[in-house]
Amino acid sequence: MLYKIYPGLLFLLLFSNCSENKKTNSNTTDNTVVFATQLPKKINETSGLEYFDGQLLTHNDSGDDALLYGFSKTGALLETYVVEDAENHDWEAIAMDDRYLYISDSGNNFGNRKNLKIIITDPAVGFEKVGVINFSYALQDDFNKRKKHPYDAEALMAVNDHLVLFSKNRAALTTELYLLPKQPGDYQLSAIKSFDAQALITGGDYNHALQLAALVGYRPDGTQYLFILQDFDLNVLDQLKMQRIELPLEGKQIEAIKIIDAHTFWITSEDEGIGHPMLYKVQY
Repeated sequence: MLYKIYPGLLFLLLFSNCSENKKTNSNTTDNTVVFATQLPKKINETSGLEYFDGQLLTHNDSGDDALLYGFSKTGALLETYVVEDAENHDWEAIAMDDRYLYISDSGNNFGNRKNLKIIITDPAVGFEKVGVINFSYALQDDFNKRKKHPYDAEALMAVNDHLVLFSKNRAALTTELYLLPKQPGDYQLSAIKSFDAQALITGGDYNHALQLAALVGYRPDGTQYLFILQDFDLNVLDQLKMQRIELPLEGKQIEAIKIIDAHTFWITSEDEGIGHPMLYKVQY
C-alpha cells in the first residue's frame, strides 16, 4: 500500500502546518574550528555521522559497498560493519534513536532515481537490516536527468516518532523539510516547511535533550556553513528560525555533522579527490 504524506494530514498529526519560507541569519566567527584531523582514505566519501559504542560512525556514498565504518576522534579506523542484504545506491545520511540506526539512501544528484529509501538496521545485532522505508516525492513527475532540481536529500534526523528529511534543493538553494514515519512502507512525501538556506544542505543532526537541530551545507562558490535551529519542535515549526554561520574551511565540502553540546559539533568533509577526508570540531 502506498501512503501519501500531505501537509494537511500532518497538520492534524502535528497541530501545525508550517509551509512558509524563513530567511536565515548569517554570521562568521574567527575561531570556529578548534580541532582538525585527517581521516583514512577508506572513508574518502564520508557522508553521515553518528555515535556508536564509543566510536564515531560514518559511511561512504555511492561507489562503496553496504558498509559502516567506526573511527576514533583522532581519525583512526577502528571497525567495519557489513549491512547484509542491502545495497548502497547513494547513502547520504544516518540517524539513530534508542533502538535503530536509519540509513538514508536518498542521494539523487540528477533527479532520476525511483528507488529512494531509508534502511532500518538494528545495531544490537550487527546492524542487521530489519526493514525498509520506500519513498517518493508527491510533486515529482519528471525523472529526466538534470543538474538543477529539488529532489535530492542528504540530511536525516530521528525526532521522536518521526524521521525528518531535509532536501538539497539544487534549483533554488532552499531546503525543504519532509516527515516520514519510522515504520516500513511505501510513502509519498510533500514538503512541510521550506527554509531559504541559500546553500546546498548536506547533513544534519538532532539532540533531544538540547531540543537542538543542526545542519551543514555549502554554496556553489565553495563557502561552507553551519546552520542552527534552536528549540526544534515538530509541533511548532511555524516559529522555527534558522541561524547560518560561515565556516572558515576553504577547498572543502562538508557532508555530515554530530552535535557534541549546544555550541560544539563534529563535522566531516569528503576529500573531493584533491586531499584527505577530514574530521573537524567546530564551535560558535
